[in-house]
Order: sequence, then structure tokens, then C-alpha cells
Amino acid sequence: MNEEADVSHDERAPRAQGRWARARQWLARARGSAGYERNTLEIIGKSALAASASWYVAHDLMAAQSPAFAPFSAVLIMQVTIYQSLLQALRYLGAVSAGVFVQAALGFLAGPDLLTFVLVALIAMTIGRWSRLGSQGSQVATAAFFAFSTYASATGNVQRIEQLGQILALVCIGCGIGVLINLTVLPPMRYRGAEEGIHALAHSQCDLMSDMYPALREGDMDEERTRHWRQRAATLGPLVTQARSALNTAVESRYYNPRRLLPGRWGEEDFSGYTELVDALERVTYQLSSMARTLDQWPQEEDGEECRAFLTDYAALLEALAEITRQFGEVEQRQLAQQSKGLCQAAEAAQEKRKALVENARETSLPLSDPSRPYGILLAEATRLMDEAQHSCDILLHSVREAAQTGELQEKTAR
Repeated sequence: MNEEADVSHDERAPRAQGRWARARQWLARARGSAGYERNTLEIIGKSALAASASWYVAHDLMAAQSPAFAPFSAVLIMQVTIYQSLLQALRYLGAVSAGVFVQAALGFLAGPDLLTFVLVALIAMTIGRWSRLGSQGSQVATAAFFAFSTYASATGNVQRIEQLGQILALVCIGCGIGVLINLTVLPPMRYRGAEEGIHALAHSQCDLMSDMYPALREGDMDEERTRHWRQRAATLGPLVTQARSALNTAVESRYYNPRRLLPGRWGEEDFSGYTELVDALERVTYQLSSMARTLDQWPQEEDGEECRAFLTDYAALLEALAEITRQFGEVEQRQLAQQSKGLCQAAEAAQEKRKALVENARETSLPLSDPSRPYGILLAEATRLMDEAQHSCDILLHSVREAAQTGELQEKTAR
């Protein structure tokens, strides 16, 4: 028995050490750079601070009968952006007010009996379905039930009115303290996350094309390799979603944020080209998926000197496009002036490769217009890819020119 216990203890030890090691790595990432781990610690710390301050006001200063309403409200509306905190605070306050008013109206009309509770529940849950309340819709019924309990335990109408009014006051205090702390204590600025989302997406596209073009150039397209390309292309979709989510969070982080007023941050969060860039990279993802599917379905009988020459030209274009996506993976707003020049040069080189591909293909006897053969389809995909890459480069160049006209670029370059 003792031996079995020792064995069980020994088996558990590596897992415990692994958990501690993972925890240390998590904390190291939180210290190292801004990201999910640091954001999580910030939210936890600010939520705890807001809850404590709300409890102190409600319990120690007001001596409220139900002081927990205040810290609960403060934690509930603590969001990753100030805009979301304000939005959720307004929605939560509206939901609680609706629930309290429904209970008060029916309670004073019919009294605190079972039939009144049923009516309160039906009306509160119906109001909670209102789309304007969003995720806070369920709080209508919650507030109504708490208000009904408070109403039923009160001894007179005056006390009932005071208690119901106190609930609303506590919710206002909690929401106010939560928003105030989010506004003043490490107010979130997530604009850097938009660049990181674009970097991850562009790097993945570059890696996929970088695996494709050497194989096309060497004519080494076995079934396992092309199937792997198709699977990797399918994984780009979630990266688009993540990049768009990071961009939306970044845009929201600007609203009502006092850090925008700090020296060295003027205009930094106003780069609107990221939205169009994410849209363009999303379309590149679609084209890459279609291209990978076409290559995965490549007929074995397609071979010969002209076919190999076509694939060699196609590989040259993919190599040039991979260089463009590689540079997209290094986009940084403070260096856009220099990066836009490099992107324009890379786009020009890719256009030359596309022209060579099309001209060489037309001089062959390959069936470019036959939809059952892969050549015409691949040419169409190459043209679309080139168009999206060129459009993305034009977006960045246009943003740089606009910044130069407004003086914003000079401001950033000087820092």
C-alpha cells in the first residue's frame, strides 16, 4: 500500500511541476510585453480595486442594507475598453432601473404576493429581450427579483420606497466607480494589438506561399504536400477573425481615453488604413484557399515542358507575393514612410512577374480557356492575388501621403 502511495505521489509530482512551470511562464509573458496575460492581470487588479472602493462607499459611508449591489455593479461593467465600460454601464443601469420600476409598479398596485411575483417575472423577462440592452438584458429579471425580495421584507411603503431607491443608488455608485477606475488606472490602449493581428495573418500567408513556390519550381507536388497546403490555407480564416477583432478593440480603445492626450501619442491611433488592409488580406486568404484547392486537385496527367515552364513562372510570382506579405508582417505605423517605399518596390517586382507569367502562358499551347484544366484557373487566381496585394500597398501609400499632408507624419518621425 505504501509503495502504491509512493508511486502515485511520484506520478503526480511531474504534473504539479508542469503546472507551476506553466504558471511561471504565464507570469513571465505578463511581465515581458503587452498581451493577453498582462491584460488579464490589469482587468483583475482594476476589478478588485473598483469592487473594494464600491464596497467601502456602500457599506462604510452609506451603511446600505444591501451594499453588495455596488461592488457587483463595478465588476460587471469593467471591460477591456473604456467605450465598452460606458456602454455596458448604461445598459446595466437601464436594465436594473427597468426591473426595479416594474416591481415597484406592480408591488404597490397588487402587493407582494405570488401572483404579483409571476407578473413581475413575465414582464421583466419580456423587457430583457429588448436588443438595446444587449448582454445586460438578463439583469432586468435579476434586479426585479432582488427588488421584490427587498419590497416584501420592508414593513411600510416609505421604507419600501427608500430601499428600492437605494438599490438604484448603489448601482449608480458601482457603475460610476468602475468607469472612473477604468478611465484613470491604466486606461486600455490596444492599438498595438491591431498591428499584431495583421502581423500574424500576413506572416501565415507568407509562410504558406514560401512553402508553395519552391515545390512548384521543382515540380514536386505530391498529394500529401498539396493536401497540407489546403489544410493550412483553411486555418487562415480564424486569423482574419482575430485580426479584425483586435482592430475593433483598438478602435474602441480610443474613445474617451485620456491617454490619447499624453505627449507622444497625438494622432497615433488615427491610422484608418488598417481596416482596409485587413479587408484586403482577408481577400488574399480567399484566393490562397482557392489556389491551394486547385493545386491539390492537380491532374497527374498534366506534365510536359510547357507545364513545367508554367509552374516555374507561377513560382516566381508566388515568391514575389510572399515578399509583399512578409513586409506586411512587419508593418509598424511609426515606420510607414520607409516601409511604404519598400512595399511599392516589391509590388512593382511582383507585377513584372505576373506580366511574364501571363505573356509566357499565352505563347504556349496550354488550354488556358478550358475550365476543366488548371491553367486558366491558376492564372485568374494569380491576377486576383496580385490585385489585392497591389491594393494593399496602395492603401498604405495613401495613408502615408495623407499623414504627410496633415503634418502627422512629421510629428511621428520627429519622435
